[in-house]
Amino acid sequence: MLTKLREEKVFKDPVHHSIYVQDVTIWKLINTPEFQRLRRIRQLGTSYLTFHGAEHSRFSHSLGVYEITRKIISRFERNEYPDWPKDENLLSLCASLLHDIGHGPFSHSLEQVFHTDHEQWTCDIILGDTGVNRVLREVDPGFPDKVASVICKTYHKPIVVSLVSSQMDADRMDYLLRDAHFTGVNYGTFDLDRILRVLRPNKDRIVVKESGMHAVEDYLMSRYQMYWQVYFHPVTRSSEIVLRQIFRRARKLHDSGFEFKFLLPPLRQLLEGSMTVHSYLMLDEAMVQTAFGQWKLEKDELLADLCRRFLERDLYKYIPLEHGEESWIEELRQQWERIGLNPEYDLEVDIPTDLPYDVYKPGALPDSREKPPILLLDDKEQLTEISHKSEIIRSIAGLQRGKYYIYYPESKVLPHALKLSAAIREKLYI
Repeated sequence: MLTKLREEKVFKDPVHHSIYVQDVTIWKLINTPEFQRLRRIRQLGTSYLTFHGAEHSRFSHSLGVYEITRKIISRFERNEYPDWPKDENLLSLCASLLHDIGHGPFSHSLEQVFHTDHEQWTCDIILGDTGVNRVLREVDPGFPDKVASVICKTYHKPIVVSLVSSQMDADRMDYLLRDAHFTGVNYGTFDLDRILRVLRPNKDRIVVKESGMHAVEDYLMSRYQMYWQVYFHPVTRSSEIVLRQIFRRARKLHDSGFEFKFLLPPLRQLLEGSMTVHSYLMLDEAMVQTAFGQWKLEKDELLADLCRRFLERDLYKYIPLEHGEESWIEELRQQWERIGLNPEYDLEVDIPTDLPYDVYKPGALPDSREKPPILLLDDKEQLTEISHKSEIIRSIAGLQRGKYYIYYPESKVLPHALKLSAAIREKLYI
């Protein structure tokens, strides 16, 4: 069986300049319907409503993760490091390419409302009756199970898993650089080439040569800045709140027997909780936004208004809530009801703790799903966890900073502002 392409394929890329494909299997995987679907899933969900350039897809990110993994493996092979298992090259590349194939439209919001898990969908797609599965089975009948186990972090060689999922993996390195590029900010930039040069395979893990510590510090600071300046931006959080409310309202209406004028079969199965791999793969952001456009015309005024708000970017206003002020939220809910608003949909108190985030964790418990720490390798071949040597990383390790915001539809509140108490009006800056 031919394993290498007769002619190398090259993708031009704004982050890595060029992405090189040499393996027949990788080329076939890229051309499967399941992988091509990722072109229709945005990498940053609703962030395009905050940063207009953030229209990049999970397709381009997945190619980028593959390319970083390919570069790491290439360096390991050129330097003939004995601790890197060369027979796992293709497995590592396939897992890197396919790690996000289970993401749905506006993935994280969808997961919160419908309690789905994109990693589980990824494994279901890899192991199911799909083009991806058929391509992987051409390598070996057991190869799909190997790829799925790497993504699910159960593969018996941790060094392979760490390329795709660790505190300094190819996934994080690509999305920081790519998201910074497309949002137009500089926070996420770091010296990728330097980091790639100082990575070393060491027994069952990938470590960092001690001389590269400052490059890692820069990488972790970039991650810190991107979360608070981009990923947790309050306007993005506002758009996610409206989006989640649309999904919640649609599900509640469906459960009550509401007859939608427009409801395509995959969306009906989503609301019913009866998704199959086939119907899940039909879902993309084009379908969801088409539904929102039609739901603007539905008889349910709340659903129609939420869809209009999302599509027209008429988002909820937000105000900061200082710690210790939580006690008046219940009063606010009561006044909302008194003026005819629905606190379930017209008011949300938000703190960005529902997204997976840590700047860096110094350690992970055995057998936990937490990613192992970053280890430095010194000239004496001794390993030290990086926060023991870096004051910068010590200061931000495990740091979680959350700021409460209150979100509400200002246009609904203003006509009734005089009915609110003076204290509430002052809090809301009305």
